[in-house]
Amino acid sequence: MSGREPGEVTRLLDSWGTGSDAALDELMPIVYSELRAIAAGQLRGERADHTLQATALVNEAFLRLVNQDRVLWQNRGHFFAVAARAMRRILVDHARRRNARKRGGNDRRVPLDDVEIAVAAEVDLLELEASLTRLEALDSRQARIVELRFFAGCTMEEVAEALGISASTAKRQWRLARVWLRGELDRESPPGS
Repeated sequence: MSGREPGEVTRLLDSWGTGSDAALDELMPIVYSELRAIAAGQLRGERADHTLQATALVNEAFLRLVNQDRVLWQNRGHFFAVAARAMRRILVDHARRRNARKRGGNDRRVPLDDVEIAVAAEVDLLELEASLTRLEALDSRQARIVELRFFAGCTMEEVAEALGISASTAKRQWRLARVWLRGELDRESPPGS
């Protein structure tokens, strides 16, 4: 995003949200590399023969974003939060389809080193999805924070911006969510895994 004015993405999002196809055409190359980096990070821990590549994940997520009826984007952070949710859904759907085809396979594990959720280095993506769904019922903000950190690779400052909260509140909620998820994921994992 070098060479761009700080508010340019927000301005383009506003224009796109009100129906400007020209704004979308201008926005796509600006945000594409950041979306691709997020997708690559999500796929980093997948098997070498994984059928979903970063480019395909970005393209599918972007198509989902484009096909929404006129969204009023609040800012850049809001856009990437919605993109993160789209990528989460795509990855979970992909894991579910793969699981349906390969019952019993252990190829849905993803690394959690960067976000330090679990004691183990990896966690099953479908277990994480189930835990996030339960967390969302208890505390939707904490679930969004996990989603932004894990699926979008956002910094705590970006999380705070996306959710409209202070960085200290985001950090506190992140710590609570990690503790809760660690307990949930440890409870779901069979002994010795």
